Amino acid sequence: MSLFVRVPPRELWARLVAPAALTALKLSVVTSAIATAAVMALGLPVAHLFATGRFRGKRALETLVELPMVLPPTVAGLGLLLAFGREGLVGRALDVFGVTLPFTTAAVVLAQAFVATPFFVSAATAGFREVDARYTDAAATLGAGPGYTFRRVLLPLALPSVLAGAATAWARALGEFGATIMFAGNLPGTTQTLPLAVYIGLQTDLQTAVALSVILLIFSFTLLFGLRLAHRAPRVRRVTSGPGDAR
Repeated sequence: MSLFVRVPPRELWARLVAPAALTALKLSVVTSAIATAAVMALGLPVAHLFATGRFRGKRALETLVELPMVLPPTVAGLGLLLAFGREGLVGRALDVFGVTLPFTTAAVVLAQAFVATPFFVSAATAGFREVDARYTDAAATLGAGPGYTFRRVLLPLALPSVLAGAATAWARALGEFGATIMFAGNLPGTTQTLPLAVYIGLQTDLQTAVALSVILLIFSFTLLFGLRLAHRAPRVRRVTSGPGDAR
């Protein structure tokens, strides 16, 4: 509540519509949305593998994917910088093609995706594991292939968990600070997201920092409240008829 009473509503709105604040807000929304889409595209196969696969080294791989959840953000940012910098393992290969990632908008997306991935993968894996094996077994009995079973049976049943994971990953990406400032820097209009703008505001303009903090606070509260409502709402799970419908 201290954030809301710090600045009068009229002055709060004036700070929010300032060009610098709008630029940081737009950059945060765009980059976090792209990062979340990338996390979902790459994380869905990984989550499915963790939920249904059995192979040597599975626990080690799961630990590696979840590592960013406990890794200090500054360490994550330094690791990304050393890996994708011009002298890094991946950076040298990219430099051959004239691609430079550090201190660019793409670096913001990469940093956000790196820290948000385990939140999505963990939720999606739990959702896939909760699906009763009888449904997938029935699909296999009807002649459905693995791809069809995943798209028409497994994914629809696990969709609430997948969407919850995506929402959590989006919130984590939007609030990312440490890895971003280490790997992407703090360049207004290019890499300065909302959390970085709040940090700069604390040093130059406290009222603007409070206004931007209110945005992040409202978003986080709305997201968590929405997830709780969705979790409590009754859900009816329905399985599609069978592979014959797609023919």
